[in-house]
This record gives sequence, structure tokens and C-alpha cells, in this order.
Amino acid sequence: MPATHTRGRIGLVLTCLWLLGGAAAGQDAAVTLQEKFDPGHTSKVDVAVKLTGRLAVPLQKGKAPDLVTLAGTSRVTYEERVLPPDDAGTLKSVRGYREVEFGRTLGNATQDAGIRPSVRRMVVIKTENRRAPFSPDGPLTWGEIDVVRTDVFNPAVVPGLLPGRPVKKGDTWKVTPAAVAELTDMEKIEAGELTVEFVGTTEIGNQKMARLQISGTVRGVNQDGPSRQKLDGTAYFDLGAGTLAYLSLKGTHELLDGAGQVVGRIEGQFTMTRTKLDKLPPDLSDASLRGLELRPNAENTLMLYDDPRLGVRFLYPRGWRVGAVQGKQVTLDHARGSGVLITVEPTAKVPTAAEYAKEIATFIQKEKATVTAEDKPTRVRAEPVQLDRFGMDATFGNDKVRLEYAVLAQSDGGVTLAARIPAADAAALKPEVERVIRSLSVTKKIEEPAGK
Repeated sequence: MPATHTRGRIGLVLTCLWLLGGAAAGQDAAVTLQEKFDPGHTSKVDVAVKLTGRLAVPLQKGKAPDLVTLAGTSRVTYEERVLPPDDAGTLKSVRGYREVEFGRTLGNATQDAGIRPSVRRMVVIKTENRRAPFSPDGPLTWGEIDVVRTDVFNPAVVPGLLPGRPVKKGDTWKVTPAAVAELTDMEKIEAGELTVEFVGTTEIGNQKMARLQISGTVRGVNQDGPSRQKLDGTAYFDLGAGTLAYLSLKGTHELLDGAGQVVGRIEGQFTMTRTKLDKLPPDLSDASLRGLELRPNAENTLMLYDDPRLGVRFLYPRGWRVGAVQGKQVTLDHARGSGVLITVEPTAKVPTAAEYAKEIATFIQKEKATVTAEDKPTRVRAEPVQLDRFGMDATFGNDKVRLEYAVLAQSDGGVTLAARIPAADAAALKPEVERVIRSLSVTKKIEEPAGK
């Protein structure tokens, strides 16, 4: 945790108690540890994370992997209001992010991330092991989604950490699988468990707190592959407010290969402080949310790609993923096998729609493909930018595909787009490609590469 991080009086007092060996034990009377996240439940959350470790990165086949150092810190503060779920078995909340600091270093590569002020109000929906944020105020970038994705979702974690029943000093219980998955970011838990012990109660100022000890080891699979995590930590439950006020976890995350051998180890410290909100902030109030679309749809879940270096900006649906970014080109890939190639050009090299169509016709002829239907070049947008598109149904051997093309011309440069969609998916994916085309824009003066 960065030395400059301040969590407030309660958090600092709790930290000192933890470092000194814990709270003084209270009476042996049973207490109920339960926090209900009913619609309308509100809280302010402050999370700090610090990571250090080493990863084995394969270089070439037959050679030993290279050990690369990893370091990262993050600080996120937000206010959260629980919303009624859209569907049974889901959890839903709206957040207003106030502070976001996020940085990682892998070897010599540094990555920073944040959340733009215009989209700091987000709706978060959890269904089983999937968590999907979107903003009713605008499209999100992948980096913004990653900031939210790596955070814990308290409506799932907190009830899973608490027993929901009266307990006495020394009682233990298991953390629910859903809460374990949230805390470890594992998509599948294969073995192990986390256990919570009620250590006792203590007075901090005028607040009576129940102290909990958390420990355990779990093995499973996350986005990096097989892994094992060991967690040890302390939590404090505010008995007067009925809120989990503090959670601090120290973890060791081991990445495993196919044989179960450790190929990377990351040490981490997670600290969270929570308080109830006495008053809803303006952006989470009924008046502010009224009239907003708070259910996910094709428009409010669009992703934003904005590359200042490449100089291109566009929107794309979440079924697509940005692939390779190389030179003056970027690709979009779909899980069903479709692909989009976007190429940025200086003004002098941007073809007209007719020139681009002629180029494609030559390609089709060279590949000995058969065109079964064709859409001639059509102007989609006029001044101050020009956007033209055309397309065709074609057969390459045994492969039937839909081909979509576009040319964007602006004063600072232009873009050509080429998309290939399997014929079986054309009805569903063609409108999505058209959405990408209509959102294209050049964001800087595109210069001719040096030496050309």
C-alpha cells in the first residue's frame, strides 16, 4: 500500500490494532453478523491494493522461460447504491467513482489506467461468475472495464464472508464459493476453502466491533490459467451500523503450469474500508437516475477504442475484441471467426470509394472467388467528413462469407476498413460491423512515415 494512502481514522485505528496483535476480547455473548444488500443499501468504499512478484514468461520453444518482475498499486474510492435486480439470481448496483489510481509494471513495460470523469457513474451487474459494468453516460474503454473487473463486488463478497446467524467467540464458518471466487478472481474453484473465525469484540471510539480472522488456501483457474492462492487476513464488523467496516487480506498467488509446478508468484496486500452513507450523492439519487437506461442494451454496452498514437477512434460491441495493433493498423476479432481490419492513412493516400472498390474487385478475381450479391459504394456521411461503404456476398472455395468495406476521409487523414463475416453469422454481425463503420473518426494529423 502506498505510503501516501490515508483511509481515515477508523481504518488507521483498525490497522494499528491488527499490527499489534488484534482487539481485546469482549464478552462471550452471541452476536449476529449480517449485512443485507437490499435495494437502496448504500455505502462508501475505499480500496487499496499493492502487488509484487515474478512471472516466468516463455521466450522460445526449447529455452528456459525468462523471469520477469511484476509490481502494481491501485487506489479506488467509490460510493455505491444497490439497485433492484433485472433478473432472478443477479445482483445489481450503481457506483459513482471518486478517486481512481491504477498502475502496473511488468518488466520494463508500464501500464496506467483510470476512469474518465464523464463515465465515472457505472452500473455493475453480477450473474454467477460474470461481472459486467457499463456506464449510462457513455461507452467504456477496455482499461476502464479492467479497473472495475479487478475490484471486488461487495454485494457478493460481504454476505459470503459473514455467517448470517448468531455466533460466539471461537466459532468458525466457511466462506461461500461465490465470495471465494470474488476474492481470488478465480473462474473455477477446484480445491480448498477459506475459513472465518470470530475472534471477539472490541470498542473503537464509540463503536463496538467484532473482529474476524480469515485464512485458507484454494486452487483453481483464472484468466492466467491454473493457480493457487493462500489468503490470511482480518475483518472488523461494526455491530452498531450492521456493516463490514474493514477488510485486510495478505495473499500469495502462485501461477501453475500443466504439471502443477509453480511458474510465477505474486504477493499482494488488499485493504478495504467501508462506511454507510448518510445521504445519497447527487449522481446516485432518484432524480439523477430517473430517465436513464439502467438495463444493459446494445447501445450503452458499446466499447470505446481511442488510440492517440495511431490516431483513430471507434465504437464496437462487446462480442468483439481488439486484436493486433501494429504499424498503422488495428484488428477486431469475434469469437465466431469474423474479423475487421482498420488501416489509418495520411490524406494523400486515402482512396476514393471507387478506387477502393476496384482494388477489392482485383483481389476477388485473384482469389477466384464468386460474388453472388453486391452493394455498390454508398455515401453514409457527407461534409465535414466523407464516409462511404460497400459490400458483397462471396464464395471462396467452400467458404461463403459477407464482405464489408468502408472509406473515411477527413482533413487530417483517413481510414479504410475491411471486414469478413461467415455467411451463417451475417444477419447478426453485419449490423455490428456497420455500427463500427459509422463511429470511425481520425483524431490527429496522420503523417507519412519517415523514409517513405
